[in-house]
Amino acid sequence: MNEYAVTRYRYLNKNAIKGETLFVGSSLMEHFPIDEILMSRRITRVIYNRGISGYTIPELLESMDEQIFNLEPSVIFINIGTNDISHREETAEVFEEDYRKVLTQIKERLPKTKVFMMAYYPVNQKVADTITAWPEAPLAAKLRAERLDKANGIVEKLSKEFGYRYINVNEGLFGEDGQLLEKYTTDGIHMWPCAYELIFDNMKKYIFE
Repeated sequence: MNEYAVTRYRYLNKNAIKGETLFVGSSLMEHFPIDEILMSRRITRVIYNRGISGYTIPELLESMDEQIFNLEPSVIFINIGTNDISHREETAEVFEEDYRKVLTQIKERLPKTKVFMMAYYPVNQKVADTITAWPEAPLAAKLRAERLDKANGIVEKLSKEFGYRYINVNEGLFGEDGQLLEKYTTDGIHMWPCAYELIFDNMKKYIFE
């Protein structure tokens, strides 16, 4: 668990407005510059970001209060699990079981909350191999690319099981080869703010519905 991030969110949540929209997940959510995007477009909407870099689903399960429940959100956009499928030892069965635990808690404690479960973003293996942002980055990108379709299938299945919405907001992020476009990625896995502007445009219909 990232004690600093969790403690920081615990303090921030004391002044948060209940019943607003929440973004939650790992680094790919934490890096989403939602405040800047909203301000630049003069959109008056409260969206809290409670992503934590490096987080896996079991780690989210340890900090559900700080990342989700203390905010009592009316809408949740969740993108968690890319770090799980990036580990060689992770299995589809464990991945699904862990994700189901997250959704079970949300359903029990926030029964009226609308939940959008996001499809995972593509990666760019060439950039990951070239930059090697951390020693295991090339392998993480490889495993993630190999497992994305199956992981997305599990997420979509769970969304139906719990009565939530599975959404794919990746249109325009990838080329004909299915890989994340180089202009959008910092290291083959993570993305520049311009990528999130595209993602936001794809998400608007869900955010404002």
